[in-house]
Formats: sequence, structure tokens, C-alpha cells
Amino acid sequence: QVQLVESGGGLVQAGGSLRLSCAASGRTFSTYAMGWFRQAPGKEREFVAAIEWRGGRIYYGDPVKGRFTISRDNAENTVYLQMNSLKPEDTALYLCAARIGGSWWSLTYTDVSTYGYWGRGTQVTVSS
Repeated sequence: QVQLVESGGGLVQAGGSLRLSCAASGRTFSTYAMGWFRQAPGKEREFVAAIEWRGGRIYYGDPVKGRFTISRDNAENTVYLQMNSLKPEDTALYLCAARIGGSWWSLTYTDVSTYGYWGRGTQVTVSS
């Protein structure tokens, strides 16, 4: 089992920044990759970013490229999401996810069903 706890969300004006954290505990040694997803009311869960735990490969969703940065601290078992130039359309519940298996990861990193562990999320609200 892997437990994930997100923090760092809040209310920010458009153009502002926030830094989200996701602390992992439990069987973290079995984690292959970590990802951030977001979900707005009435919408499907959307891929934001993902990072390979050991190799460090990183992927971003198109809406956040150039504005968001994912990083990890292996010693602290924590993944971060630095969000800059925030827009009202970034408003959502941001969820952290962990994936155990690495098969076909480069082709399936956006697939919600391939992540076996999820946090409860942290709310990000961007005002215009």
C-alpha cells in the first residue's frame, strides 16, 4: 500500500503561482512513477504531469506545458508541482497518484486507470 497526501492548494489571482506537494508513505520503494491529475466539477479527470521516480522522465499535459513544473525529492518521498502563470481554467481539485508498474509507461502515462493509488486532492482556485 502507498498513502498519498497532497497540500499547497488555495485561492490565487490569475497570473499568480502555487506550489503543490504530495507526500508518499508506505511501500514507496515499489513506486515506478508519480503523477498529478486535476478534476473540475462536471469534467473528467485530466492529466497534468508525471515523473518517473528513479529515471526522472517527465511528461506534461498540453494545457500546462511551459507553466507548470513537476519535481521529486526521493529522500523525502515527495513530489512537487510548481504552478506559474495560473489561469482561471486551472481551477480544479488537484490529485496526486502513484503507479507501481512501469510497463508501457511512456505510452500510458496519461491513463488514469494505470495509477493504483490516489490522494484525496487539494483544491486550487484561480480568480480572474
